[in-house]
Amino acid sequence: MNDISSWDIVRNLLDGALWTVGLSLTAFILGGIAGLILLFARIAKNPIPRRLAQAYIEVFQGTPLLMQLFIIFFGGSLIGLEISPWIAAAIGLTLFTSAYLGEIWRGCVESVPKGQWEASASLALTHVEQMRYVILPQALRIAIAPTVGFSVQVVKGTAVTSIIGFVELTKTGSMLANATYQPFLVFGLVALGYFALCYPLSAYSRILERKIHGSRAH
Repeated sequence: MNDISSWDIVRNLLDGALWTVGLSLTAFILGGIAGLILLFARIAKNPIPRRLAQAYIEVFQGTPLLMQLFIIFFGGSLIGLEISPWIAAAIGLTLFTSAYLGEIWRGCVESVPKGQWEASASLALTHVEQMRYVILPQALRIAIAPTVGFSVQVVKGTAVTSIIGFVELTKTGSMLANATYQPFLVFGLVALGYFALCYPLSAYSRILERKIHGSRAH
């Protein structure tokens, strides 16, 4: 018999959930910064940054997140670097997030009507000024809903980091299930934890999308 109470299970899962939130925020913020760089590279007039950004996006969108984490975590030791599970998880999820956000935002920029580009060009604005004053403000409004929606994928993606030993919600649940022999209870609570984190984001994304579509209709 084990002496782990239900409260101990919940308390440990809450600690794991905090690490999940922390990793999600880290990956989303750093991935957003890198995604913004990718966006400008993808819409640059020079073909070199466009092709480099496209190759980057294809690599990280076209390979499993788990494989990327393995390469970062175990690959470091091959070159003499000791990378902790937290650092490897943060780097892997940041790269994964940046590839998707960069492409989401590129689509939002390209969805701005061409007439807006032509009108701003007729005002003798430079490309940077067009982006800053005309295109990006409109694209930002379009991008809010899919960006919030993608944040759900980032939260769920943190579960994969348990494979490399990062102790977030899933890894905590796995350890508790082994210690208590109550996998149904523990993983039921883990699933409830992910739902509590992801559902508000999904609902908010749907609300934003309806607002944007409603305003366009008018």
